[in-house]
Amino acid sequence: MRKSNQEIRDPGILEEILSGARICRVAMTDGEMPYILPLNYGYRDGSIYIHSAPEGKKIDLLKQNNRVCFEVEDASEIVKGEHACDWSTRYRSVVGYGTVEILSDDESKQSGLEVIMAQHGAPELLEFNSKNIKRMVILKLCITSRSGKQSSNWENKH
Repeated sequence: MRKSNQEIRDPGILEEILSGARICRVAMTDGEMPYILPLNYGYRDGSIYIHSAPEGKKIDLLKQNNRVCFEVEDASEIVKGEHACDWSTRYRSVVGYGTVEILSDDESKQSGLEVIMAQHGAPELLEFNSKNIKRMVILKLCITSRSGKQSSNWENKH
Protein backbone atom coordinates (compact mmCIF):
# COMPACT_ATOMS: atom_id res chain seq x y z
CA MET A 1 0.00 0.00 0.00
CA ARG A 2 1.49 3.33 -1.07
CA LYS A 3 0.31 5.24 2.02
CA SER A 4 1.13 2.80 4.78
CA ASN A 5 -0.07 5.29 7.42
CA GLN A 6 -3.61 4.79 6.06
CA GLU A 7 -3.52 0.99 6.19
CA ILE A 8 -5.90 -0.62 8.65
CA ARG A 9 -3.88 -3.34 10.37
CA ASP A 10 -6.26 -4.11 13.23
CA PRO A 11 -8.20 -7.31 12.34
CA GLY A 12 -11.02 -6.16 14.65
CA ILE A 13 -11.59 -3.03 12.57
CA LEU A 14 -11.57 -5.07 9.35
CA GLU A 15 -14.20 -7.35 10.90
CA GLU A 16 -16.22 -4.31 12.03
CA ILE A 17 -16.29 -2.90 8.49
CA LEU A 18 -17.21 -6.25 6.91
CA SER A 19 -19.89 -6.92 9.53
CA GLY A 20 -21.43 -3.47 9.42
CA ALA A 21 -21.58 -2.40 5.80
CA ARG A 22 -24.55 -3.05 3.50
CA ILE A 23 -23.11 -3.28 -0.02
CA CYS A 24 -20.26 -5.40 -1.34
CA ARG A 25 -18.89 -4.82 -4.82
CA VAL A 26 -17.70 -8.03 -6.45
CA ALA A 27 -15.49 -7.98 -9.53
CA MET A 28 -15.38 -11.00 -11.83
CA THR A 29 -13.58 -11.76 -15.06
CA ASP A 30 -15.55 -11.48 -18.29
CA GLY A 31 -13.07 -12.57 -20.94
CA GLU A 32 -10.60 -9.70 -21.23
CA MET A 33 -12.82 -7.29 -19.30
CA PRO A 34 -13.71 -6.88 -15.63
CA TYR A 35 -17.37 -7.13 -14.58
CA ILE A 36 -18.36 -5.58 -11.25
CA LEU A 37 -21.65 -5.63 -9.36
CA PRO A 38 -22.84 -3.93 -6.16
CA LEU A 39 -24.61 -6.58 -4.06
CA ASN A 40 -26.39 -6.87 -0.73
CA TYR A 41 -24.53 -9.32 1.46
CA GLY A 42 -23.95 -10.81 4.87
CA TYR A 43 -20.59 -11.54 6.47
CA ARG A 44 -19.66 -14.23 8.96
CA ASP A 45 -16.53 -16.23 9.81
CA GLY A 46 -14.37 -15.07 6.92
CA SER A 47 -17.02 -15.49 4.23
CA ILE A 48 -19.39 -13.17 2.41
CA TYR A 49 -22.87 -14.51 1.56
CA ILE A 50 -24.92 -13.22 -1.39
CA HIS A 51 -28.31 -14.40 -2.64
CA SER A 52 -28.75 -14.79 -6.38
CA ALA A 53 -30.93 -16.17 -9.10
CA PRO A 54 -29.52 -19.53 -10.22
CA GLU A 55 -28.87 -18.26 -13.74
CA GLY A 56 -27.62 -15.11 -15.44
CA LYS A 57 -24.38 -13.43 -16.41
CA LYS A 58 -22.94 -13.41 -12.87
CA ILE A 59 -23.49 -17.17 -12.46
CA ASP A 60 -22.13 -17.90 -15.95
CA LEU A 61 -18.95 -15.93 -15.21
CA LEU A 62 -18.45 -17.54 -11.79
CA LYS A 63 -18.79 -21.02 -13.29
CA GLN A 64 -16.00 -20.12 -15.75
CA ASN A 65 -13.75 -18.52 -13.12
CA ASN A 66 -14.71 -18.41 -9.45
CA ARG A 67 -11.82 -16.15 -8.39
CA VAL A 68 -13.03 -12.66 -7.53
CA CYS A 69 -11.99 -9.35 -6.05
CA PHE A 70 -14.32 -7.54 -3.64
CA GLU A 71 -14.67 -4.14 -1.99
CA VAL A 72 -16.72 -3.06 1.02
CA GLU A 73 -16.77 0.48 2.30
CA ASP A 74 -17.77 1.86 5.64
CA ALA A 75 -19.76 5.08 5.80
CA SER A 76 -18.06 7.75 3.77
CA GLU A 77 -18.56 11.47 3.65
CA ILE A 78 -17.36 14.41 1.57
CA VAL A 79 -15.53 16.98 3.68
CA LYS A 80 -15.92 20.42 2.09
CA GLY A 81 -13.18 23.01 2.18
CA GLU A 82 -12.90 26.68 1.33
CA HIS A 83 -11.10 25.95 -1.94
CA ALA A 84 -11.52 23.12 -4.43
CA CYS A 85 -8.24 21.46 -3.46
CA ASP A 86 -9.20 21.61 0.24
CA TRP A 87 -12.05 19.11 -0.22
CA SER A 88 -11.52 15.52 0.83
CA THR A 89 -13.38 12.32 1.64
CA ARG A 90 -13.58 10.49 4.97
CA TYR A 91 -13.77 6.72 4.41
CA ARG A 92 -12.78 3.26 5.53
CA SER A 93 -12.80 0.27 3.21
CA VAL A 94 -11.75 -3.35 2.85
CA VAL A 95 -10.53 -4.79 -0.44
CA GLY A 96 -9.80 -8.46 -0.86
CA TYR A 97 -9.71 -11.58 -2.95
CA GLY A 98 -11.43 -14.91 -2.71
CA THR A 99 -13.22 -17.73 -4.42
CA VAL A 100 -16.97 -18.17 -4.80
CA GLU A 101 -18.89 -21.37 -4.16
CA ILE A 102 -22.43 -21.66 -5.54
CA LEU A 103 -24.53 -23.25 -2.78
CA SER A 104 -27.69 -24.94 -4.02
CA ASP A 105 -28.84 -27.24 -1.21
CA ASP A 106 -31.73 -25.95 0.91
CA GLU A 107 -29.87 -26.11 4.23
CA SER A 108 -26.92 -24.04 2.95
CA LYS A 109 -29.27 -21.55 1.33
CA GLN A 110 -31.24 -21.17 4.58
CA SER A 111 -28.00 -20.60 6.55
CA GLY A 112 -26.72 -18.07 4.01
CA LEU A 113 -30.00 -16.16 4.05
CA GLU A 114 -29.87 -16.00 7.85
CA VAL A 115 -26.41 -14.40 7.66
CA ILE A 116 -27.59 -11.88 5.07
CA MET A 117 -30.73 -10.97 7.02
CA ALA A 118 -28.77 -10.59 10.29
CA GLN A 119 -26.39 -8.15 8.59
CA HIS A 120 -29.36 -5.98 7.67
CA GLY A 121 -30.93 -6.02 11.12
CA ALA A 122 -33.56 -8.74 10.87
CA PRO A 123 -34.36 -10.72 14.01
CA GLU A 124 -33.08 -14.26 14.45
CA LEU A 125 -35.12 -17.39 13.68
CA LEU A 126 -36.66 -16.08 10.50
CA GLU A 127 -38.87 -18.34 8.47
CA PHE A 128 -38.23 -18.34 4.74
CA ASN A 129 -40.73 -19.30 2.08
CA SER A 130 -39.61 -22.68 0.70
CA LYS A 131 -40.70 -21.66 -2.83
CA ASN A 132 -38.34 -18.66 -2.67
CA ILE A 133 -35.49 -20.79 -1.36
CA LYS A 134 -35.96 -23.26 -4.23
CA ARG A 135 -35.72 -20.40 -6.78
CA MET A 136 -32.34 -19.08 -5.62
CA VAL A 137 -28.76 -19.97 -4.88
CA ILE A 138 -26.39 -18.56 -2.30
CA LEU A 139 -22.96 -17.38 -3.35
CA LYS A 140 -20.38 -17.97 -0.64
CA LEU A 141 -17.32 -15.82 -1.18
CA CYS A 142 -14.52 -17.42 0.85
CA ILE A 143 -12.02 -14.65 1.56
CA THR A 144 -8.40 -15.62 0.89
CA SER A 145 -6.82 -12.21 1.52
CA ARG A 146 -7.95 -8.75 2.54
CA SER A 147 -6.57 -5.34 3.41
CA GLY A 148 -8.08 -2.20 4.82
CA LYS A 149 -7.54 1.48 4.25
CA GLN A 150 -8.89 4.61 5.84
CA SER A 151 -8.60 8.26 4.95
CA SER A 152 -5.98 10.24 6.82
CA ASN A 153 -8.81 12.34 8.31
CA TRP A 154 -10.86 9.35 9.58
CA GLU A 155 -10.34 10.26 13.23
CA ASN A 156 -11.56 13.84 12.59
CA LYS A 157 -15.26 13.08 12.85
CA HIS A 158 -17.45 16.17 12.94
